[in-house]
Amino acid sequence: MQPLVSTEWLAENCGRSDLVVFDATMYLPNEPEDGRAEYLRAHIPGARFFDIDAIADDQTDLPHMLPTPGRFARLIGALGVGNRTSVVFYDQKGLSSAARGWWMMGVFGHDDAAVLDGGLPKWRAEGRPLEAGEPQPPKPEDFVPNFRARRVRGIGDILANIDRHTELVLDARAAGRFNGTAPEPRRGMRAGHIPGAASLPYSELLNADSTFRPPEALRRRFAAAGADGSRPTVTSCGSGVSAAILTLGLVLAGYPQGALYDGSWTEWGGRPDTPIER
Repeated sequence: MQPLVSTEWLAENCGRSDLVVFDATMYLPNEPEDGRAEYLRAHIPGARFFDIDAIADDQTDLPHMLPTPGRFARLIGALGVGNRTSVVFYDQKGLSSAARGWWMMGVFGHDDAAVLDGGLPKWRAEGRPLEAGEPQPPKPEDFVPNFRARRVRGIGDILANIDRHTELVLDARAAGRFNGTAPEPRRGMRAGHIPGAASLPYSELLNADSTFRPPEALRRRFAAAGADGSRPTVTSCGSGVSAAILTLGLVLAGYPQGALYDGSWTEWGGRPDTPIER
C-alpha cells in the first residue's frame, strides 16, 4: 500500500478484513470541537477512533508524545491492529492530524499504513456513506513493535544541531507563528522559532481540497525552503502533529523521510532556557 490513498481506493477496499480505518482527528486547544465527539456523530463506515492524546506517553506533561514501544503495542493491538494489518488514517479537517498516525506506525516498524488524501471532507463531498455511534469492539491483535529511533528527534538533538548545522529543521507552523507575530494556541509559549530553522507551512503542500499537490510541485516548495534531499531533514510544528504532514510530503516528493522533532514548539517554546529567533 502506498503512503497516500484516494477516496476511490478506500471505497473499494473498505470491507477488507485485513484493513483497519482510523479517524485520527485532533483539535487544537483554541478550537471548540472535540475529535471523538465529532467521530461519534459521523465517520467512515467501520472506522475506529485513534486518540492521539491517549496513544501517547502518559509519563510527561507534554502533549501526545510518543509512547514506549510496549505501550504502543498494547494500545494499537487492543484496537485490532496486528503486524499483518493494513491501516488507513484520516481526519475530519482534511489533512491535519492523520499523518501523525501514519508516522507513528512507521516509527514502530509498521510500513503498511497510509493517509486518506483529502480526508473526511473529500469523502463527504463525494457523497460517500457515513455512519454514527460507537462501532463494535474490535478483536484484539498481537502487535510486535520494531522501534526506529532514527525517525525521532529530542530536544538534545535539536540543541546540538544549532551548532553543527547537520540537519535542516523545517517548521510546519503558519508563517506568523514562525516569525513570532502571531500568538501560539497554547498558553505560556514564547513566540518565534528554533534558530536556523526554515519555514514551510504545511498548507503550502496541499491543494484547496486538502489533497496533496503533485510530486513536482512538492519538490518546488521544499526546494524553496532549502530542502532538496541533499541534507538530512527534521520536521517540527506546534506539538509534533502537523510536522508529520511535511514528513509525508517529503516521502511523496521522493526525498528521504528524515526525522520528526516530537516535542516541537510546545517543548521548545515552553522552556525558558532554549534559544529562539524571530
